[in-house]
Amino acid sequence: MNKHLRRFGYLIILYALASLLPGAAAPAQQPPPSYPSMAPLSQYLIADRATEIAMARSAAPASISDHATVLVLQAHGYVTAVKGTNGFVCVVERGWMSPFDAPLFWDPKLRGPICFNPPAAKSILPMTYKRTELVLAGRSREQIKKAIEAALANKQLPALEPGAMSYMMSKQGFLDEQYGHWMPHLMFYTSTNVDWGADLPGSPVMLNPQFHGAPEPVNVLMITVGKWSDGTPAPNM
Repeated sequence: MNKHLRRFGYLIILYALASLLPGAAAPAQQPPPSYPSMAPLSQYLIADRATEIAMARSAAPASISDHATVLVLQAHGYVTAVKGTNGFVCVVERGWMSPFDAPLFWDPKLRGPICFNPPAAKSILPMTYKRTELVLAGRSREQIKKAIEAALANKQLPALEPGAMSYMMSKQGFLDEQYGHWMPHLMFYTSTNVDWGADLPGSPVMLNPQFHGAPEPVNVLMITVGKWSDGTPAPNM
């Protein structure tokens, strides 16, 4: 499980995998794809707004996402495409929401549908906005990291709200070159000094290295679930 997450942690929002699902054949050893810098912006955008809205909503069950605010990415940043009523916000994140040392940080194919609950929309989503703002301003990976560090030091980003969590239960995402949409899961955001027993033998909780104090002072704890957002069964891990 630990190895499984460590590779997953090096892609988006989310992230690639280092171990196989049960019954899968071992992959041939190949050099990892290299994305040393940002691709043309057009490769990160989704031309059809309806497609991006549907992908964002697919992150959570319809009982949640049908009433959520939905964002879409445009050339100048994320904009509200649908105004919701339940306080949740659904969005498709791109590769630059990965850890800063992730080899696929600039991979233009990555798509991470995610629905934030109200506390996460207030305190985690602003990190998405900030990173995206810096990306669209043409900053390098190292410049983005330094700017985030400065924003945190100057309290320009909100403090983590209690109860912050998100849904990533989409079949439509692309989180990994090998495993595609990986597994449906929930994510819980805590301070970095919280111990949930993540990654211990037999624990269903995984520690996702998306932030983990590097530099955002947040742990992302993941628990896989047995169904996709549309209610169909997910494969066993």
